[in-house]
Amino acid sequence: MKYIDYYEALGVPRTATEKEIKTAYRKLARQHHPDLHQGDAKKAAEEKFKTINEAYEVLSDPDKRAKYDHLGMNWQSGQDFQPGPDMGGFDFRNVNINGQDLHGFSDFFASMFGGDVFGRRGGARAERHRGPVRGEDIEADINLLVEELYNGGEKDIQIQAGRSTKTVKVKIPPRIYPGAVLRLKGLGGEGHGGGAAGDLLLQLKSLPHPIWRIEDQVDIEADLTIYPEQAVVGDKVSVPTPDGMVQLKIPAGIHNGQKMRLKDKGLKRKNGSFGDMFVRVKIDTPLEQSAEEIELYKKIFELRNR
Repeated sequence: MKYIDYYEALGVPRTATEKEIKTAYRKLARQHHPDLHQGDAKKAAEEKFKTINEAYEVLSDPDKRAKYDHLGMNWQSGQDFQPGPDMGGFDFRNVNINGQDLHGFSDFFASMFGGDVFGRRGGARAERHRGPVRGEDIEADINLLVEELYNGGEKDIQIQAGRSTKTVKVKIPPRIYPGAVLRLKGLGGEGHGGGAAGDLLLQLKSLPHPIWRIEDQVDIEADLTIYPEQAVVGDKVSVPTPDGMVQLKIPAGIHNGQKMRLKDKGLKRKNGSFGDMFVRVKIDTPLEQSAEEIELYKKIFELRNR
């Protein structure tokens, strides 16, 4: 059998922390989950997914990791590997670990850790353990416009269900911030042995928008173009927000780049408070000007240069 480098499988160094290992596993498991692939790609994903799970099974367990590290000092991935005398002589084909059949793992894994599962070494008779196993949670992203995050509502998404797809309605709470995770019960990986299905975890992402930008997760920012005379004498203008148009008073003497705040017009924080909306002023010159307007600007110029 071939030696398997579990660190290489997860793309982490041998000095990786528990958190780094978990993060790498989640990322790769989501990327290679068989339910997210079709055709030939699905078979390749299944093999990769098995290796990823096997690697995480070992590296997330301090005892298994210590044993693996001790053995692996003199081995490289892909080299022919023969288990030591205290590791072999056991038939792993019909047993499982934590509800998972060992035939889902490699012979390399079984030769190293099979005996540890039952607290005794090779030659002992394995008691077959079967029971309900909950399906895995599946993580995915859902992209939303700013107004969808702000106003909430329902959105149809397509999810893979075995070899087919099905449409699921997702309820988006109003004024939810990007990065929040929605849990859809029972829409994750299939359970085994009568176990419940896992959940689908949807992380909300914000799509680029021509008007609004999201800053610091909960604040909404937009640009407002005004003319020089409005900046000098002030004005009242209509400003678009995700909640509709609002009237905004421009104070006299406002500067280019200055921001005006619309309190509590942003998205909702975890603690229940709201962010704000900020309108950033951009002072621009009109593309077309009448002769009278040009004369007035000339007079202003002359006044400033006396």
